[in-house]
Amino acid sequence: MNFVYFILIGIVAGWLAGQFMKGGGFGLLGDLVLGVIGAVVGGFVFGLLGLSSTGLLGNLVTATVGAIIFIALLRVVKQA
Repeated sequence: MNFVYFILIGIVAGWLAGQFMKGGGFGLLGDLVLGVIGAVVGGFVFGLLGLSSTGLLGNLVTATVGAIIFIALLRVVKQA
């Protein structure tokens, strides 16, 4: 059940990150997939900073921040 929860949080985070990161974008499906990957990135980055999240809102914030970071990095690589 935790895996399904993780995927759902990642999908919502991807959608939110797509709303924050206006521009060329990767499309709705692309943003959703990037959100799931961004959830992993967010957990890693927050762990490096010594931050932790609890509950639905905390996990959503962590995943959204990770998705925004991941989308920003992909846009930089895409432009290069």
